[in-house]
Amino acid sequence: EQAGVAAGSLRGAERMAVHLLEAPADQVQALVQSLTRLREEVKTCAICGNWSEGEICNICADERRHPRLLCVVERPTDLWAFEQAEAYEGRYHVLGGTLSPLSGVTAEDLRIEELERRIREEGVEEVILATNPSVEGDATAHYLAHRLAPLGVKTTRIAQGVPVGGHLGYADSGTLRLALEGRRTIEG
Repeated sequence: EQAGVAAGSLRGAERMAVHLLEAPADQVQALVQSLTRLREEVKTCAICGNWSEGEICNICADERRHPRLLCVVERPTDLWAFEQAEAYEGRYHVLGGTLSPLSGVTAEDLRIEELERRIREEGVEEVILATNPSVEGDATAHYLAHRLAPLGVKTTRIAQGVPVGGHLGYADSGTLRLALEGRRTIEG
């Protein structure tokens, strides 16, 4: 399955390259300027790790959000998938990936210490582990459950409505809503 995704990405990149080679120079230059501005203006939210045009993203700045409920996701795209589902009203924490010993990604490479600090300082009552249903995502969720256990916070895992090996960013709103509603406690 991953080979098919990689091949599809390669074909998409090839199509994009051909389009850019055939496009008028002024359009290509406008794209380059837009991409440069994007890299300069979009930063990481100082609180949750989402992408933001300011120091703090709109979600963290929204006082209507449930302050004691924290959904932990791998990447900002996963956060956006939950936002599109309109099924979650708490706050988020973006890890920046998953544990992956084969790729050299360890706990120190992820935003876990920031998560622990937020739990203590913000009085978080429940942490929803919403990592992707993959080997790395499951391993990260179990690691986090074990590491967060001493903090005394209720730790749940989203239900497995998302296909194993799938990515949250590609799941439909209904599937994400059911996954959130079916979350369960995960022991550390």
